[in-house]
Amino acid sequence: QTTSRRLADRKTSKFQKNITKRGSVPETTVKKGNDYPVGPIVLGFFIFVVIGSSLFQIIRTASSGGMA
Repeated sequence: QTTSRRLADRKTSKFQKNITKRGSVPETTVKKGNDYPVGPIVLGFFIFVVIGSSLFQIIRTASSGGMA
């Protein structure tokens, strides 16, 4: 199956335009670095679960009399 000449020319011209734009990235697309991948609520919940679990384990170990 062959591609039409007009479609091929359009793709080629689009590619050629992209070649001339190489390296000129606008400043707005660059990440600033102050955006966290998780929200503060999720982070707080995770810390709550980890610390709560460790405290629960410590209390359980202390009440059972040591290494059990």
